[in-house]
Amino acid sequence: MSGDEEDVVAPCAGSRPRRRLVVAAAGLAVALAVGGPFVYINYLKSDAPERLGVATGPAATASTAAASDGTGDASGGSLDGSWTAGSGSVAGYRVKEVLLGQNTEAVGRTSAVTGKLTVSGSQVASGAFSVDLTQVASDEPRRDAQFQGRIMETATYPTASFELTEPIDLDTLPAEGATSSAKASGKLTVHGTTKAVTVQVTVQRSGDSFKVSGSIPVTFADYGITNPSFGPVTTEDHGDIEFLLALTRA
Repeated sequence: MSGDEEDVVAPCAGSRPRRRLVVAAAGLAVALAVGGPFVYINYLKSDAPERLGVATGPAATASTAAASDGTGDASGGSLDGSWTAGSGSVAGYRVKEVLLGQNTEAVGRTSAVTGKLTVSGSQVASGAFSVDLTQVASDEPRRDAQFQGRIMETATYPTASFELTEPIDLDTLPAEGATSSAKASGKLTVHGTTKAVTVQVTVQRSGDSFKVSGSIPVTFADYGITNPSFGPVTTEDHGDIEFLLALTRA
């Protein structure tokens, strides 16, 4: 073999370790892309909070304490009159996400909830509540920035609201500590769009207060909402609006 041939062959042989290094680096990048989200979601990220309901959230603890220490009216008397949503009321969203192949659930909430109901006999005769979307927060600031900006455009549409269009018939008022379920028909306004919806609500009374909870499914396109997917995160085309109203006499 001539000296010229050796000059040609030697660099080719020396390039093999470099190729192996490139392949190894690419493999590591893939492993991190897949394994990183898995570790984050399954070992580092906190589990999504439970769905809002009359037995969950701050309103449950507050009303239970009032009933047990005698500060509430446990007589099970009439609920007739006006009721205002106050401390312990919570509302927010729940959307399923996929982060580089790993399934998770995004939940954002706020206690900036206002509302009022009128009860007559065993009916909720009228009612409405509103949520300040500019106060909604999740466990991820980057998600919140997307929610406040391009998704919900809260600078333009700062609130979401629901208003009854017909009374809720509870048949009979629930006894102290018991729950009752019924369907509520009303108008949901989100992102500047109003649509008729029907939602299953659960009512629980505790002393001289009661709670109402429910979950309203929302398809984003129906309300002109940009799909929440961004970067490595993809979402379904729908989610849920959850609410828990803690009501006291106005």
